[in-house]
Amino acid sequence: MTTTPAPGAAAPAPATPAAPAPASAPVVLAVIPARGGSKGVPAKNLAPVAGVPLVGRAVHACLGARSVTHVVVSTDDPAIAAAARAAGAEAVHRPAALAGDTATSEAAVLHALDAFEAARGRAADVVLLVQCTSPFLTSDEVAETAGRILSGAADTAFTAAPSHGFLWREAAEGAEGVNHDKAHRPRRQDREPEYLETGAVYAMAAPGFRAHRHRFFGRTALVATDPARVLEIDDPHDLARAKALAPLLDAPVTPGFADVDAVVLDFDGTQTDDRVHLDAEGREFVSAHRGDGLGIAALRRAGLPVLILSTERNAVVAARARKLRIPVLHGIDRKDRALKEWCEAEGIDPQRVLYAGNDVNDLPCFHLVGWPVAVSSAHDSVRAAARAVTVTPGGAGAIREIAAWLLGPELDTPARTTPEP
Repeated sequence: MTTTPAPGAAAPAPATPAAPAPASAPVVLAVIPARGGSKGVPAKNLAPVAGVPLVGRAVHACLGARSVTHVVVSTDDPAIAAAARAAGAEAVHRPAALAGDTATSEAAVLHALDAFEAARGRAADVVLLVQCTSPFLTSDEVAETAGRILSGAADTAFTAAPSHGFLWREAAEGAEGVNHDKAHRPRRQDREPEYLETGAVYAMAAPGFRAHRHRFFGRTALVATDPARVLEIDDPHDLARAKALAPLLDAPVTPGFADVDAVVLDFDGTQTDDRVHLDAEGREFVSAHRGDGLGIAALRRAGLPVLILSTERNAVVAARARKLRIPVLHGIDRKDRALKEWCEAEGIDPQRVLYAGNDVNDLPCFHLVGWPVAVSSAHDSVRAAARAVTVTPGGAGAIREIAAWLLGPELDTPARTTPEP
């Protein structure tokens, strides 16, 4: 490759003989098995945690790992395949023989490996088995597990959580210690940790995996992970815990302009503080934040469609929409149905929609869009279902905060026309 010197720079020195071309980078294939059938949690792999389906969370963890070159989701379910592609992965159709309750993860990985290599015409060097059921897997853990194979330190590797717990088992003579003598219990600091397999990610040298056809062979390394992040979703209670923990364990994430094609806003409690003031004649008054008006005006100028969607049929909502010069749908019983119909009419993919809300009647819309956002004053269940949460409460400038996520410094650029109040 040749380069052009910058203006005023000295001419480059005469070329030296080229060094031998480096070997091509290793192919690291992450395979995420995600079949459609699940008895414990129906449609488990599509269940949202913090607004993202479990399969999408696994895909994001793999895509963010510096050493992973390709991400494939193996599935028999068209909806899971669509969610995988929306998250940025490829999808491989898994035949029915490999999608039943007795099918092994190894069989699914081998099938995906065959399909990948047949399509690419090149063998993978490292193959990863990544499970959707571990929602708090990080990209660093994926990269470190693959790195143990790439470095030659091991043939197989997996994530494990350190433990100093005392294990027991039932016996005919009474409970007995498994990893300790019950008559001698050393202090924690005097014991070496043991490790619990998390089930989140496994890495294997691809040729060895083909030869042995299971995930542990040769020299095995473990990658220690934070025990607080270890959770496998096997039943509805596990899923509920994951949703409750996500605001505490997930790194804060907010969308940018490139992530969103439209913004849809609830009104009461999102653009107001959820209080209603009444006069002696029963007329209603609410308080709106001028900063929200500025943010909405900036979104319009940036070319993003903005819609107000409200359950209440209220002249106040209509008046505010007219003031902001944006359309409104109010008096809506099924907000999710109205939102879906609006997206179809506008030709907008719901996965490219940011929906901001605050209460339980917003949850059906949260499950429809790609960017469900809760204001900080939202109901706990709404905050748990959101992909992002504002710092600002509803009615205090939360919509301006969302506009700042999307527009960045452009939001503070003075408008060439008089902005709406």
